[in-house]
Amino acid sequence: MATTDPVAQRARALRAQLAEANHAYHVLDAPLIADETYDALLRELSDLEAAHPELADPESPTQRVGGVPSSDFPPYRHGVPMLSLANAFDDTDLRAFDARVEKLAGNRPGYVCELKIDGVASSLRYQNGMLRSAGTRGDGTVGEEVTPNVRGIADIPRRLKPPFPAKLDARGEIYLRKSAFAVLNAAREASGLTLYANPRNTAAGGLRQKDPSITAERKLSFFAYAVGAYEGSPLPPSQSGLLATLQQMGLRVNEHATACATIDDVLAFCRRWEEERTTLDYEIDGVVIKVNDLALQARLGYAGKDPRWAIAFKFRAQEARTKLREIDVNVSRSGKLNPYAVLEPVSIGGVTVKMATLHNEADILRKDIRAGDTVIVHRAGDVIPYVVGPVVELRPPDAKPYRLPQRCPVCGSPVDHPPGDVFAYCTNVACPAQRRERLRHWCSRGAMDIEGVGDALAAALVENGACRDVADLYALDEAALLTLPRMGERSARNVLREIAASRARGLARVLAALGIRYVGSQNAALLAGAFGTADALATATQEAMATTEGIGPQIAESVAFFFAQPQNRDVIERLRARGVDLTAPLQPKEAVGALAGKTFVLTGTLPSLSREEASALILGAGGKVASAVSKKTNYVVAGDEPGSKLAKAESLGVPIVGEVELRALLAVHF
Repeated sequence: MATTDPVAQRARALRAQLAEANHAYHVLDAPLIADETYDALLRELSDLEAAHPELADPESPTQRVGGVPSSDFPPYRHGVPMLSLANAFDDTDLRAFDARVEKLAGNRPGYVCELKIDGVASSLRYQNGMLRSAGTRGDGTVGEEVTPNVRGIADIPRRLKPPFPAKLDARGEIYLRKSAFAVLNAAREASGLTLYANPRNTAAGGLRQKDPSITAERKLSFFAYAVGAYEGSPLPPSQSGLLATLQQMGLRVNEHATACATIDDVLAFCRRWEEERTTLDYEIDGVVIKVNDLALQARLGYAGKDPRWAIAFKFRAQEARTKLREIDVNVSRSGKLNPYAVLEPVSIGGVTVKMATLHNEADILRKDIRAGDTVIVHRAGDVIPYVVGPVVELRPPDAKPYRLPQRCPVCGSPVDHPPGDVFAYCTNVACPAQRRERLRHWCSRGAMDIEGVGDALAAALVENGACRDVADLYALDEAALLTLPRMGERSARNVLREIAASRARGLARVLAALGIRYVGSQNAALLAGAFGTADALATATQEAMATTEGIGPQIAESVAFFFAQPQNRDVIERLRARGVDLTAPLQPKEAVGALAGKTFVLTGTLPSLSREEASALILGAGGKVASAVSKKTNYVVAGDEPGSKLAKAESLGVPIVGEVELRALLAVHF
């Protein structure tokens, strides 16, 4: 078929969109589209491929299970493929499934209905009753090994109860209870941190933490529902018996699994739980229907990637129509402008919804959402409601296309909207909406490194008016600190000592601490070394900044915009007046030193050097520090838990060294 054929073009577009959505959902834990939208797109592609066999592609999302495993974790190979299920969306789909099974089986089968938990499909490998390893589903054949993190989940036994088989791959869903999700978000809100979006993403993110103690803090849970690889005495003959056996071994199974004799019983079960899902302490998005007879399951087998003996019934989205009164904007603690919908109150799933997210200006314009529109609002469980789109035929004639404010609605400063970024930002370091987050960042280890000023103290300093911006930190005295909760004399003196010491950190640390977009510790060091003083940098042209080694046009534009704001220059002057060092040694045009002409990339955690300290040593010896690995990289310095940069270095043949080798290259003796 010609490449200009509209059907082929549509199939290619669907595959690209679904592949991107798969990667975001399974690898990044950051869904781009709603589940029902994904399902509709996948169904459209499946129908196209069925109607046009010449479009068949083994790499199509219709032929794949889940997503490609992340490179951040070791691979976990499943003993038996861990496949996905075909979907049913209404009674007609379920009755068609029942008719196919009955025709293939030659008689009327019985079923087991299980709640479809909205979590992360995972497999636990037990040998002689002991938990040996665990992995996510991944692409069905290879997932990500997450054994250390799984060992910290209280629901998962380290040792099975006897009698147990010699080998068992127990399959199930790792999820986060709604109550645990609420506790996590309450703690984050109290600390001034961004709230988690929903339980499923939070569970997936928790499972993929590099530090198992962080996973344990998420209080994840587990339900078992199937068996993969198995060696031992014969299993029970039915799915319901298998669930009972898993429970006897000490694995948690969902108590609502129910045997159903007919498809009518199955339909009644699905309808009941679609109505009652909000009563559960965990998210479900459907029901899984399985043939109860395990021997019949084996005889029915698979059709492509889907078992013929099971199907997932997906619940309808929880939606309603209402009037969009206005589009308002809030400013996050990081300066991001977030538009949201102010709605005529409407009940969705038993909850009154008055506001909904609109994501960003680009999304509003793409959907053509306007104030005054009648809109469709979606809400699923505890997920923040969002506007699906307008009902255009009900639009009032005076409704105008939306435009994001060009000035911050909190402080009135100009808004920065970087090219290629869907979000816009307020860059005023003294913006009231950002005070707590900017103060916390200023004091963090990678910035001015002021020990003792964490989330709680930063919040207290802002709330009682002691710190309107970071410059006020250097006007604090013991009397002011002693007015704060849980602050004693000894703690106050320690904090003041840390603040005083930070005055001498130098320009590179100040630039990193100011929170200028795209300027982290490495770029801050390059700018400080190139210009030497805050004044020189503030008066430099964007073109001059962009010619600095390692500083591109995007970073230069952001820095120039930052220093163009009068409020930011005022904070700089007040920092200078209070004794903060705003200078740095100028780097010679021709690098000299043990590492002259060498480019380094840092990844992971070094035993005794912070990333900032290692960067300073390299720069001081005439070397360069880059943020990405390329063919021009001379060395990658890798510590514990390195990221994807290590794999990139290995693929390019770039030498990899640790802290000991770095010290040898520096010829620095401690």
